[in-house]
Amino acid sequence: MQRLFGRSTDPKEALRPLWHQLVKVARTRELYADCGVADTLEGRFDMLSTVLAIAMLRVERDPETVAASARLTELFVDDMDGQLREAGIGDPTVGKKLGKLVSALGGRTGALREALAQDGDTALVAAIERNVTFVEGGSTACVAPRLRRFAEALDALTYDQLLHAELML
Repeated sequence: MQRLFGRSTDPKEALRPLWHQLVKVARTRELYADCGVADTLEGRFDMLSTVLAIAMLRVERDPETVAASARLTELFVDDMDGQLREAGIGDPTVGKKLGKLVSALGGRTGALREALAQDGDTALVAAIERNVTFVEGGSTACVAPRLRRFAEALDALTYDQLLHAELML
């Protein structure tokens, strides 16, 4: 009945607009055209998981919203599951691949937690270099300040503002 009347009790649904904004940020044309992030499955995954990790760090900052981080991860898993199945990956291997993708997200989250806590962009550039696929001539130094500004913009928002913000990189 809830589907018929459009109301959902799934707590992650409240975060779906934020999820869509994060996907939009990760697909910002300038990251690929100006900074040289590889416009491939790997490069797009790298940027999505990096942007998502920054958002997760923001929601984890507030004790009352820490559960939102888990909900964002669930949306990530749902999206990746659909993407893998659309790409023709079969049921026996989807779980393993999802496990690797979630592990990569966790690694990026840890690397970004440390890098963003430091002044300057040296540690952030190193984290990006390890975690983002670039085309030849791509620039981690181009991506780092954009991601730092994005993290700072998220930090300036209240949780409610974050849920309804039009996010930009």
